[in-house]
Amino acid sequence: MSQEKFIVAYLGPPSSYTHQVALKTFDHNKYTLSPQVSIQDVFQAVQSSNAITGVVPFENSSNGSVIYTLDLFADRQNLFPSITVCDEAYLDIHHYLLGHPAPSTSLTSSSPPLDASPNHHDAAPAHPARTISTNATPLKPRTNPLIPLTNITRIYSHPQAFGQCELFLSTYLPHAERQEVASTSAAATLVSQDTTGTSAAISSLAAAETLGLRVLGEGIEDREDNCTRFLMLRRINGKDEDATVVDGQAWDGHKEGERRYKTLVSFTIPHSSPGALADALMVFKTHVVNLTSINSRPSRVRPWHYIFFVEFEGRTGSGKVDGAMGELQGRVEGWRLLGSWMDRLER
Repeated sequence: MSQEKFIVAYLGPPSSYTHQVALKTFDHNKYTLSPQVSIQDVFQAVQSSNAITGVVPFENSSNGSVIYTLDLFADRQNLFPSITVCDEAYLDIHHYLLGHPAPSTSLTSSSPPLDASPNHHDAAPAHPARTISTNATPLKPRTNPLIPLTNITRIYSHPQAFGQCELFLSTYLPHAERQEVASTSAAATLVSQDTTGTSAAISSLAAAETLGLRVLGEGIEDREDNCTRFLMLRRINGKDEDATVVDGQAWDGHKEGERRYKTLVSFTIPHSSPGALADALMVFKTHVVNLTSINSRPSRVRPWHYIFFVEFEGRTGSGKVDGAMGELQGRVEGWRLLGSWMDRLER
């Protein structure tokens, strides 16, 4: 009798960058991957226990934080009180401009369509070679279009992808309307249904292969070192509240110095009190805790009032982190521990 697989929710559709991370992270013999329409749907699947784990994009190296994810961690309506971060993963992101060439556009013999056969993963993808400048400047895109793009009037993609490809878009597609959608793979799905050749998507090569789209531009991201960090979510309750999940197992008791960890907290401060934010952050210096990032989002309690997110090195259960957390409580209006997990960044 086969054992029932655990469900992992991820931001879909299939072929999204989040899907690619989930495929690399979770053993298909133990887990079933479940695509979700939105990041909120991933949170809801984990909160409701319909999924044991969720995978969401959190931060890009060149375009910053994923605002939708931060807003869900802010949890202003207390919809996700049991959500915590248990792990992270990094993925190098290389964007492709995908579409159907206009009927009047002829591709050269060196530009065959992507192999849409069931075995297309067995061979190298058939698409034109890209032309990339190794000496990119802030005003010059790294790559050129593979065909003229004058017929493109609309581009679909996720807001993060637009931000990561600004140089290419402003240089070669300044006339095109930008339409934001829930994910890059959703953008590719929309474009696959438009055979007029007037729309394009910023998406992945995997999406092009899956949907039979042409590569109109390759490596169109502004920076070659473009990378996105993804967070793994799980539900906490009762005795498991302080456990950190690493590789699907509870934290194994390794000493702090043997592995690197990160922790994420959110808090609000009395905005009318001068130095309130500086006082809150000072506890980390006092306890020798190194901060790795600071973000903020509107609290929506009143205008110009914010929820702050602080990520730092270390984990709960260590003396210096617990000391900082204990002192932080006395300097903020409210706070929430959003999880501790292993630092997966390669150095």
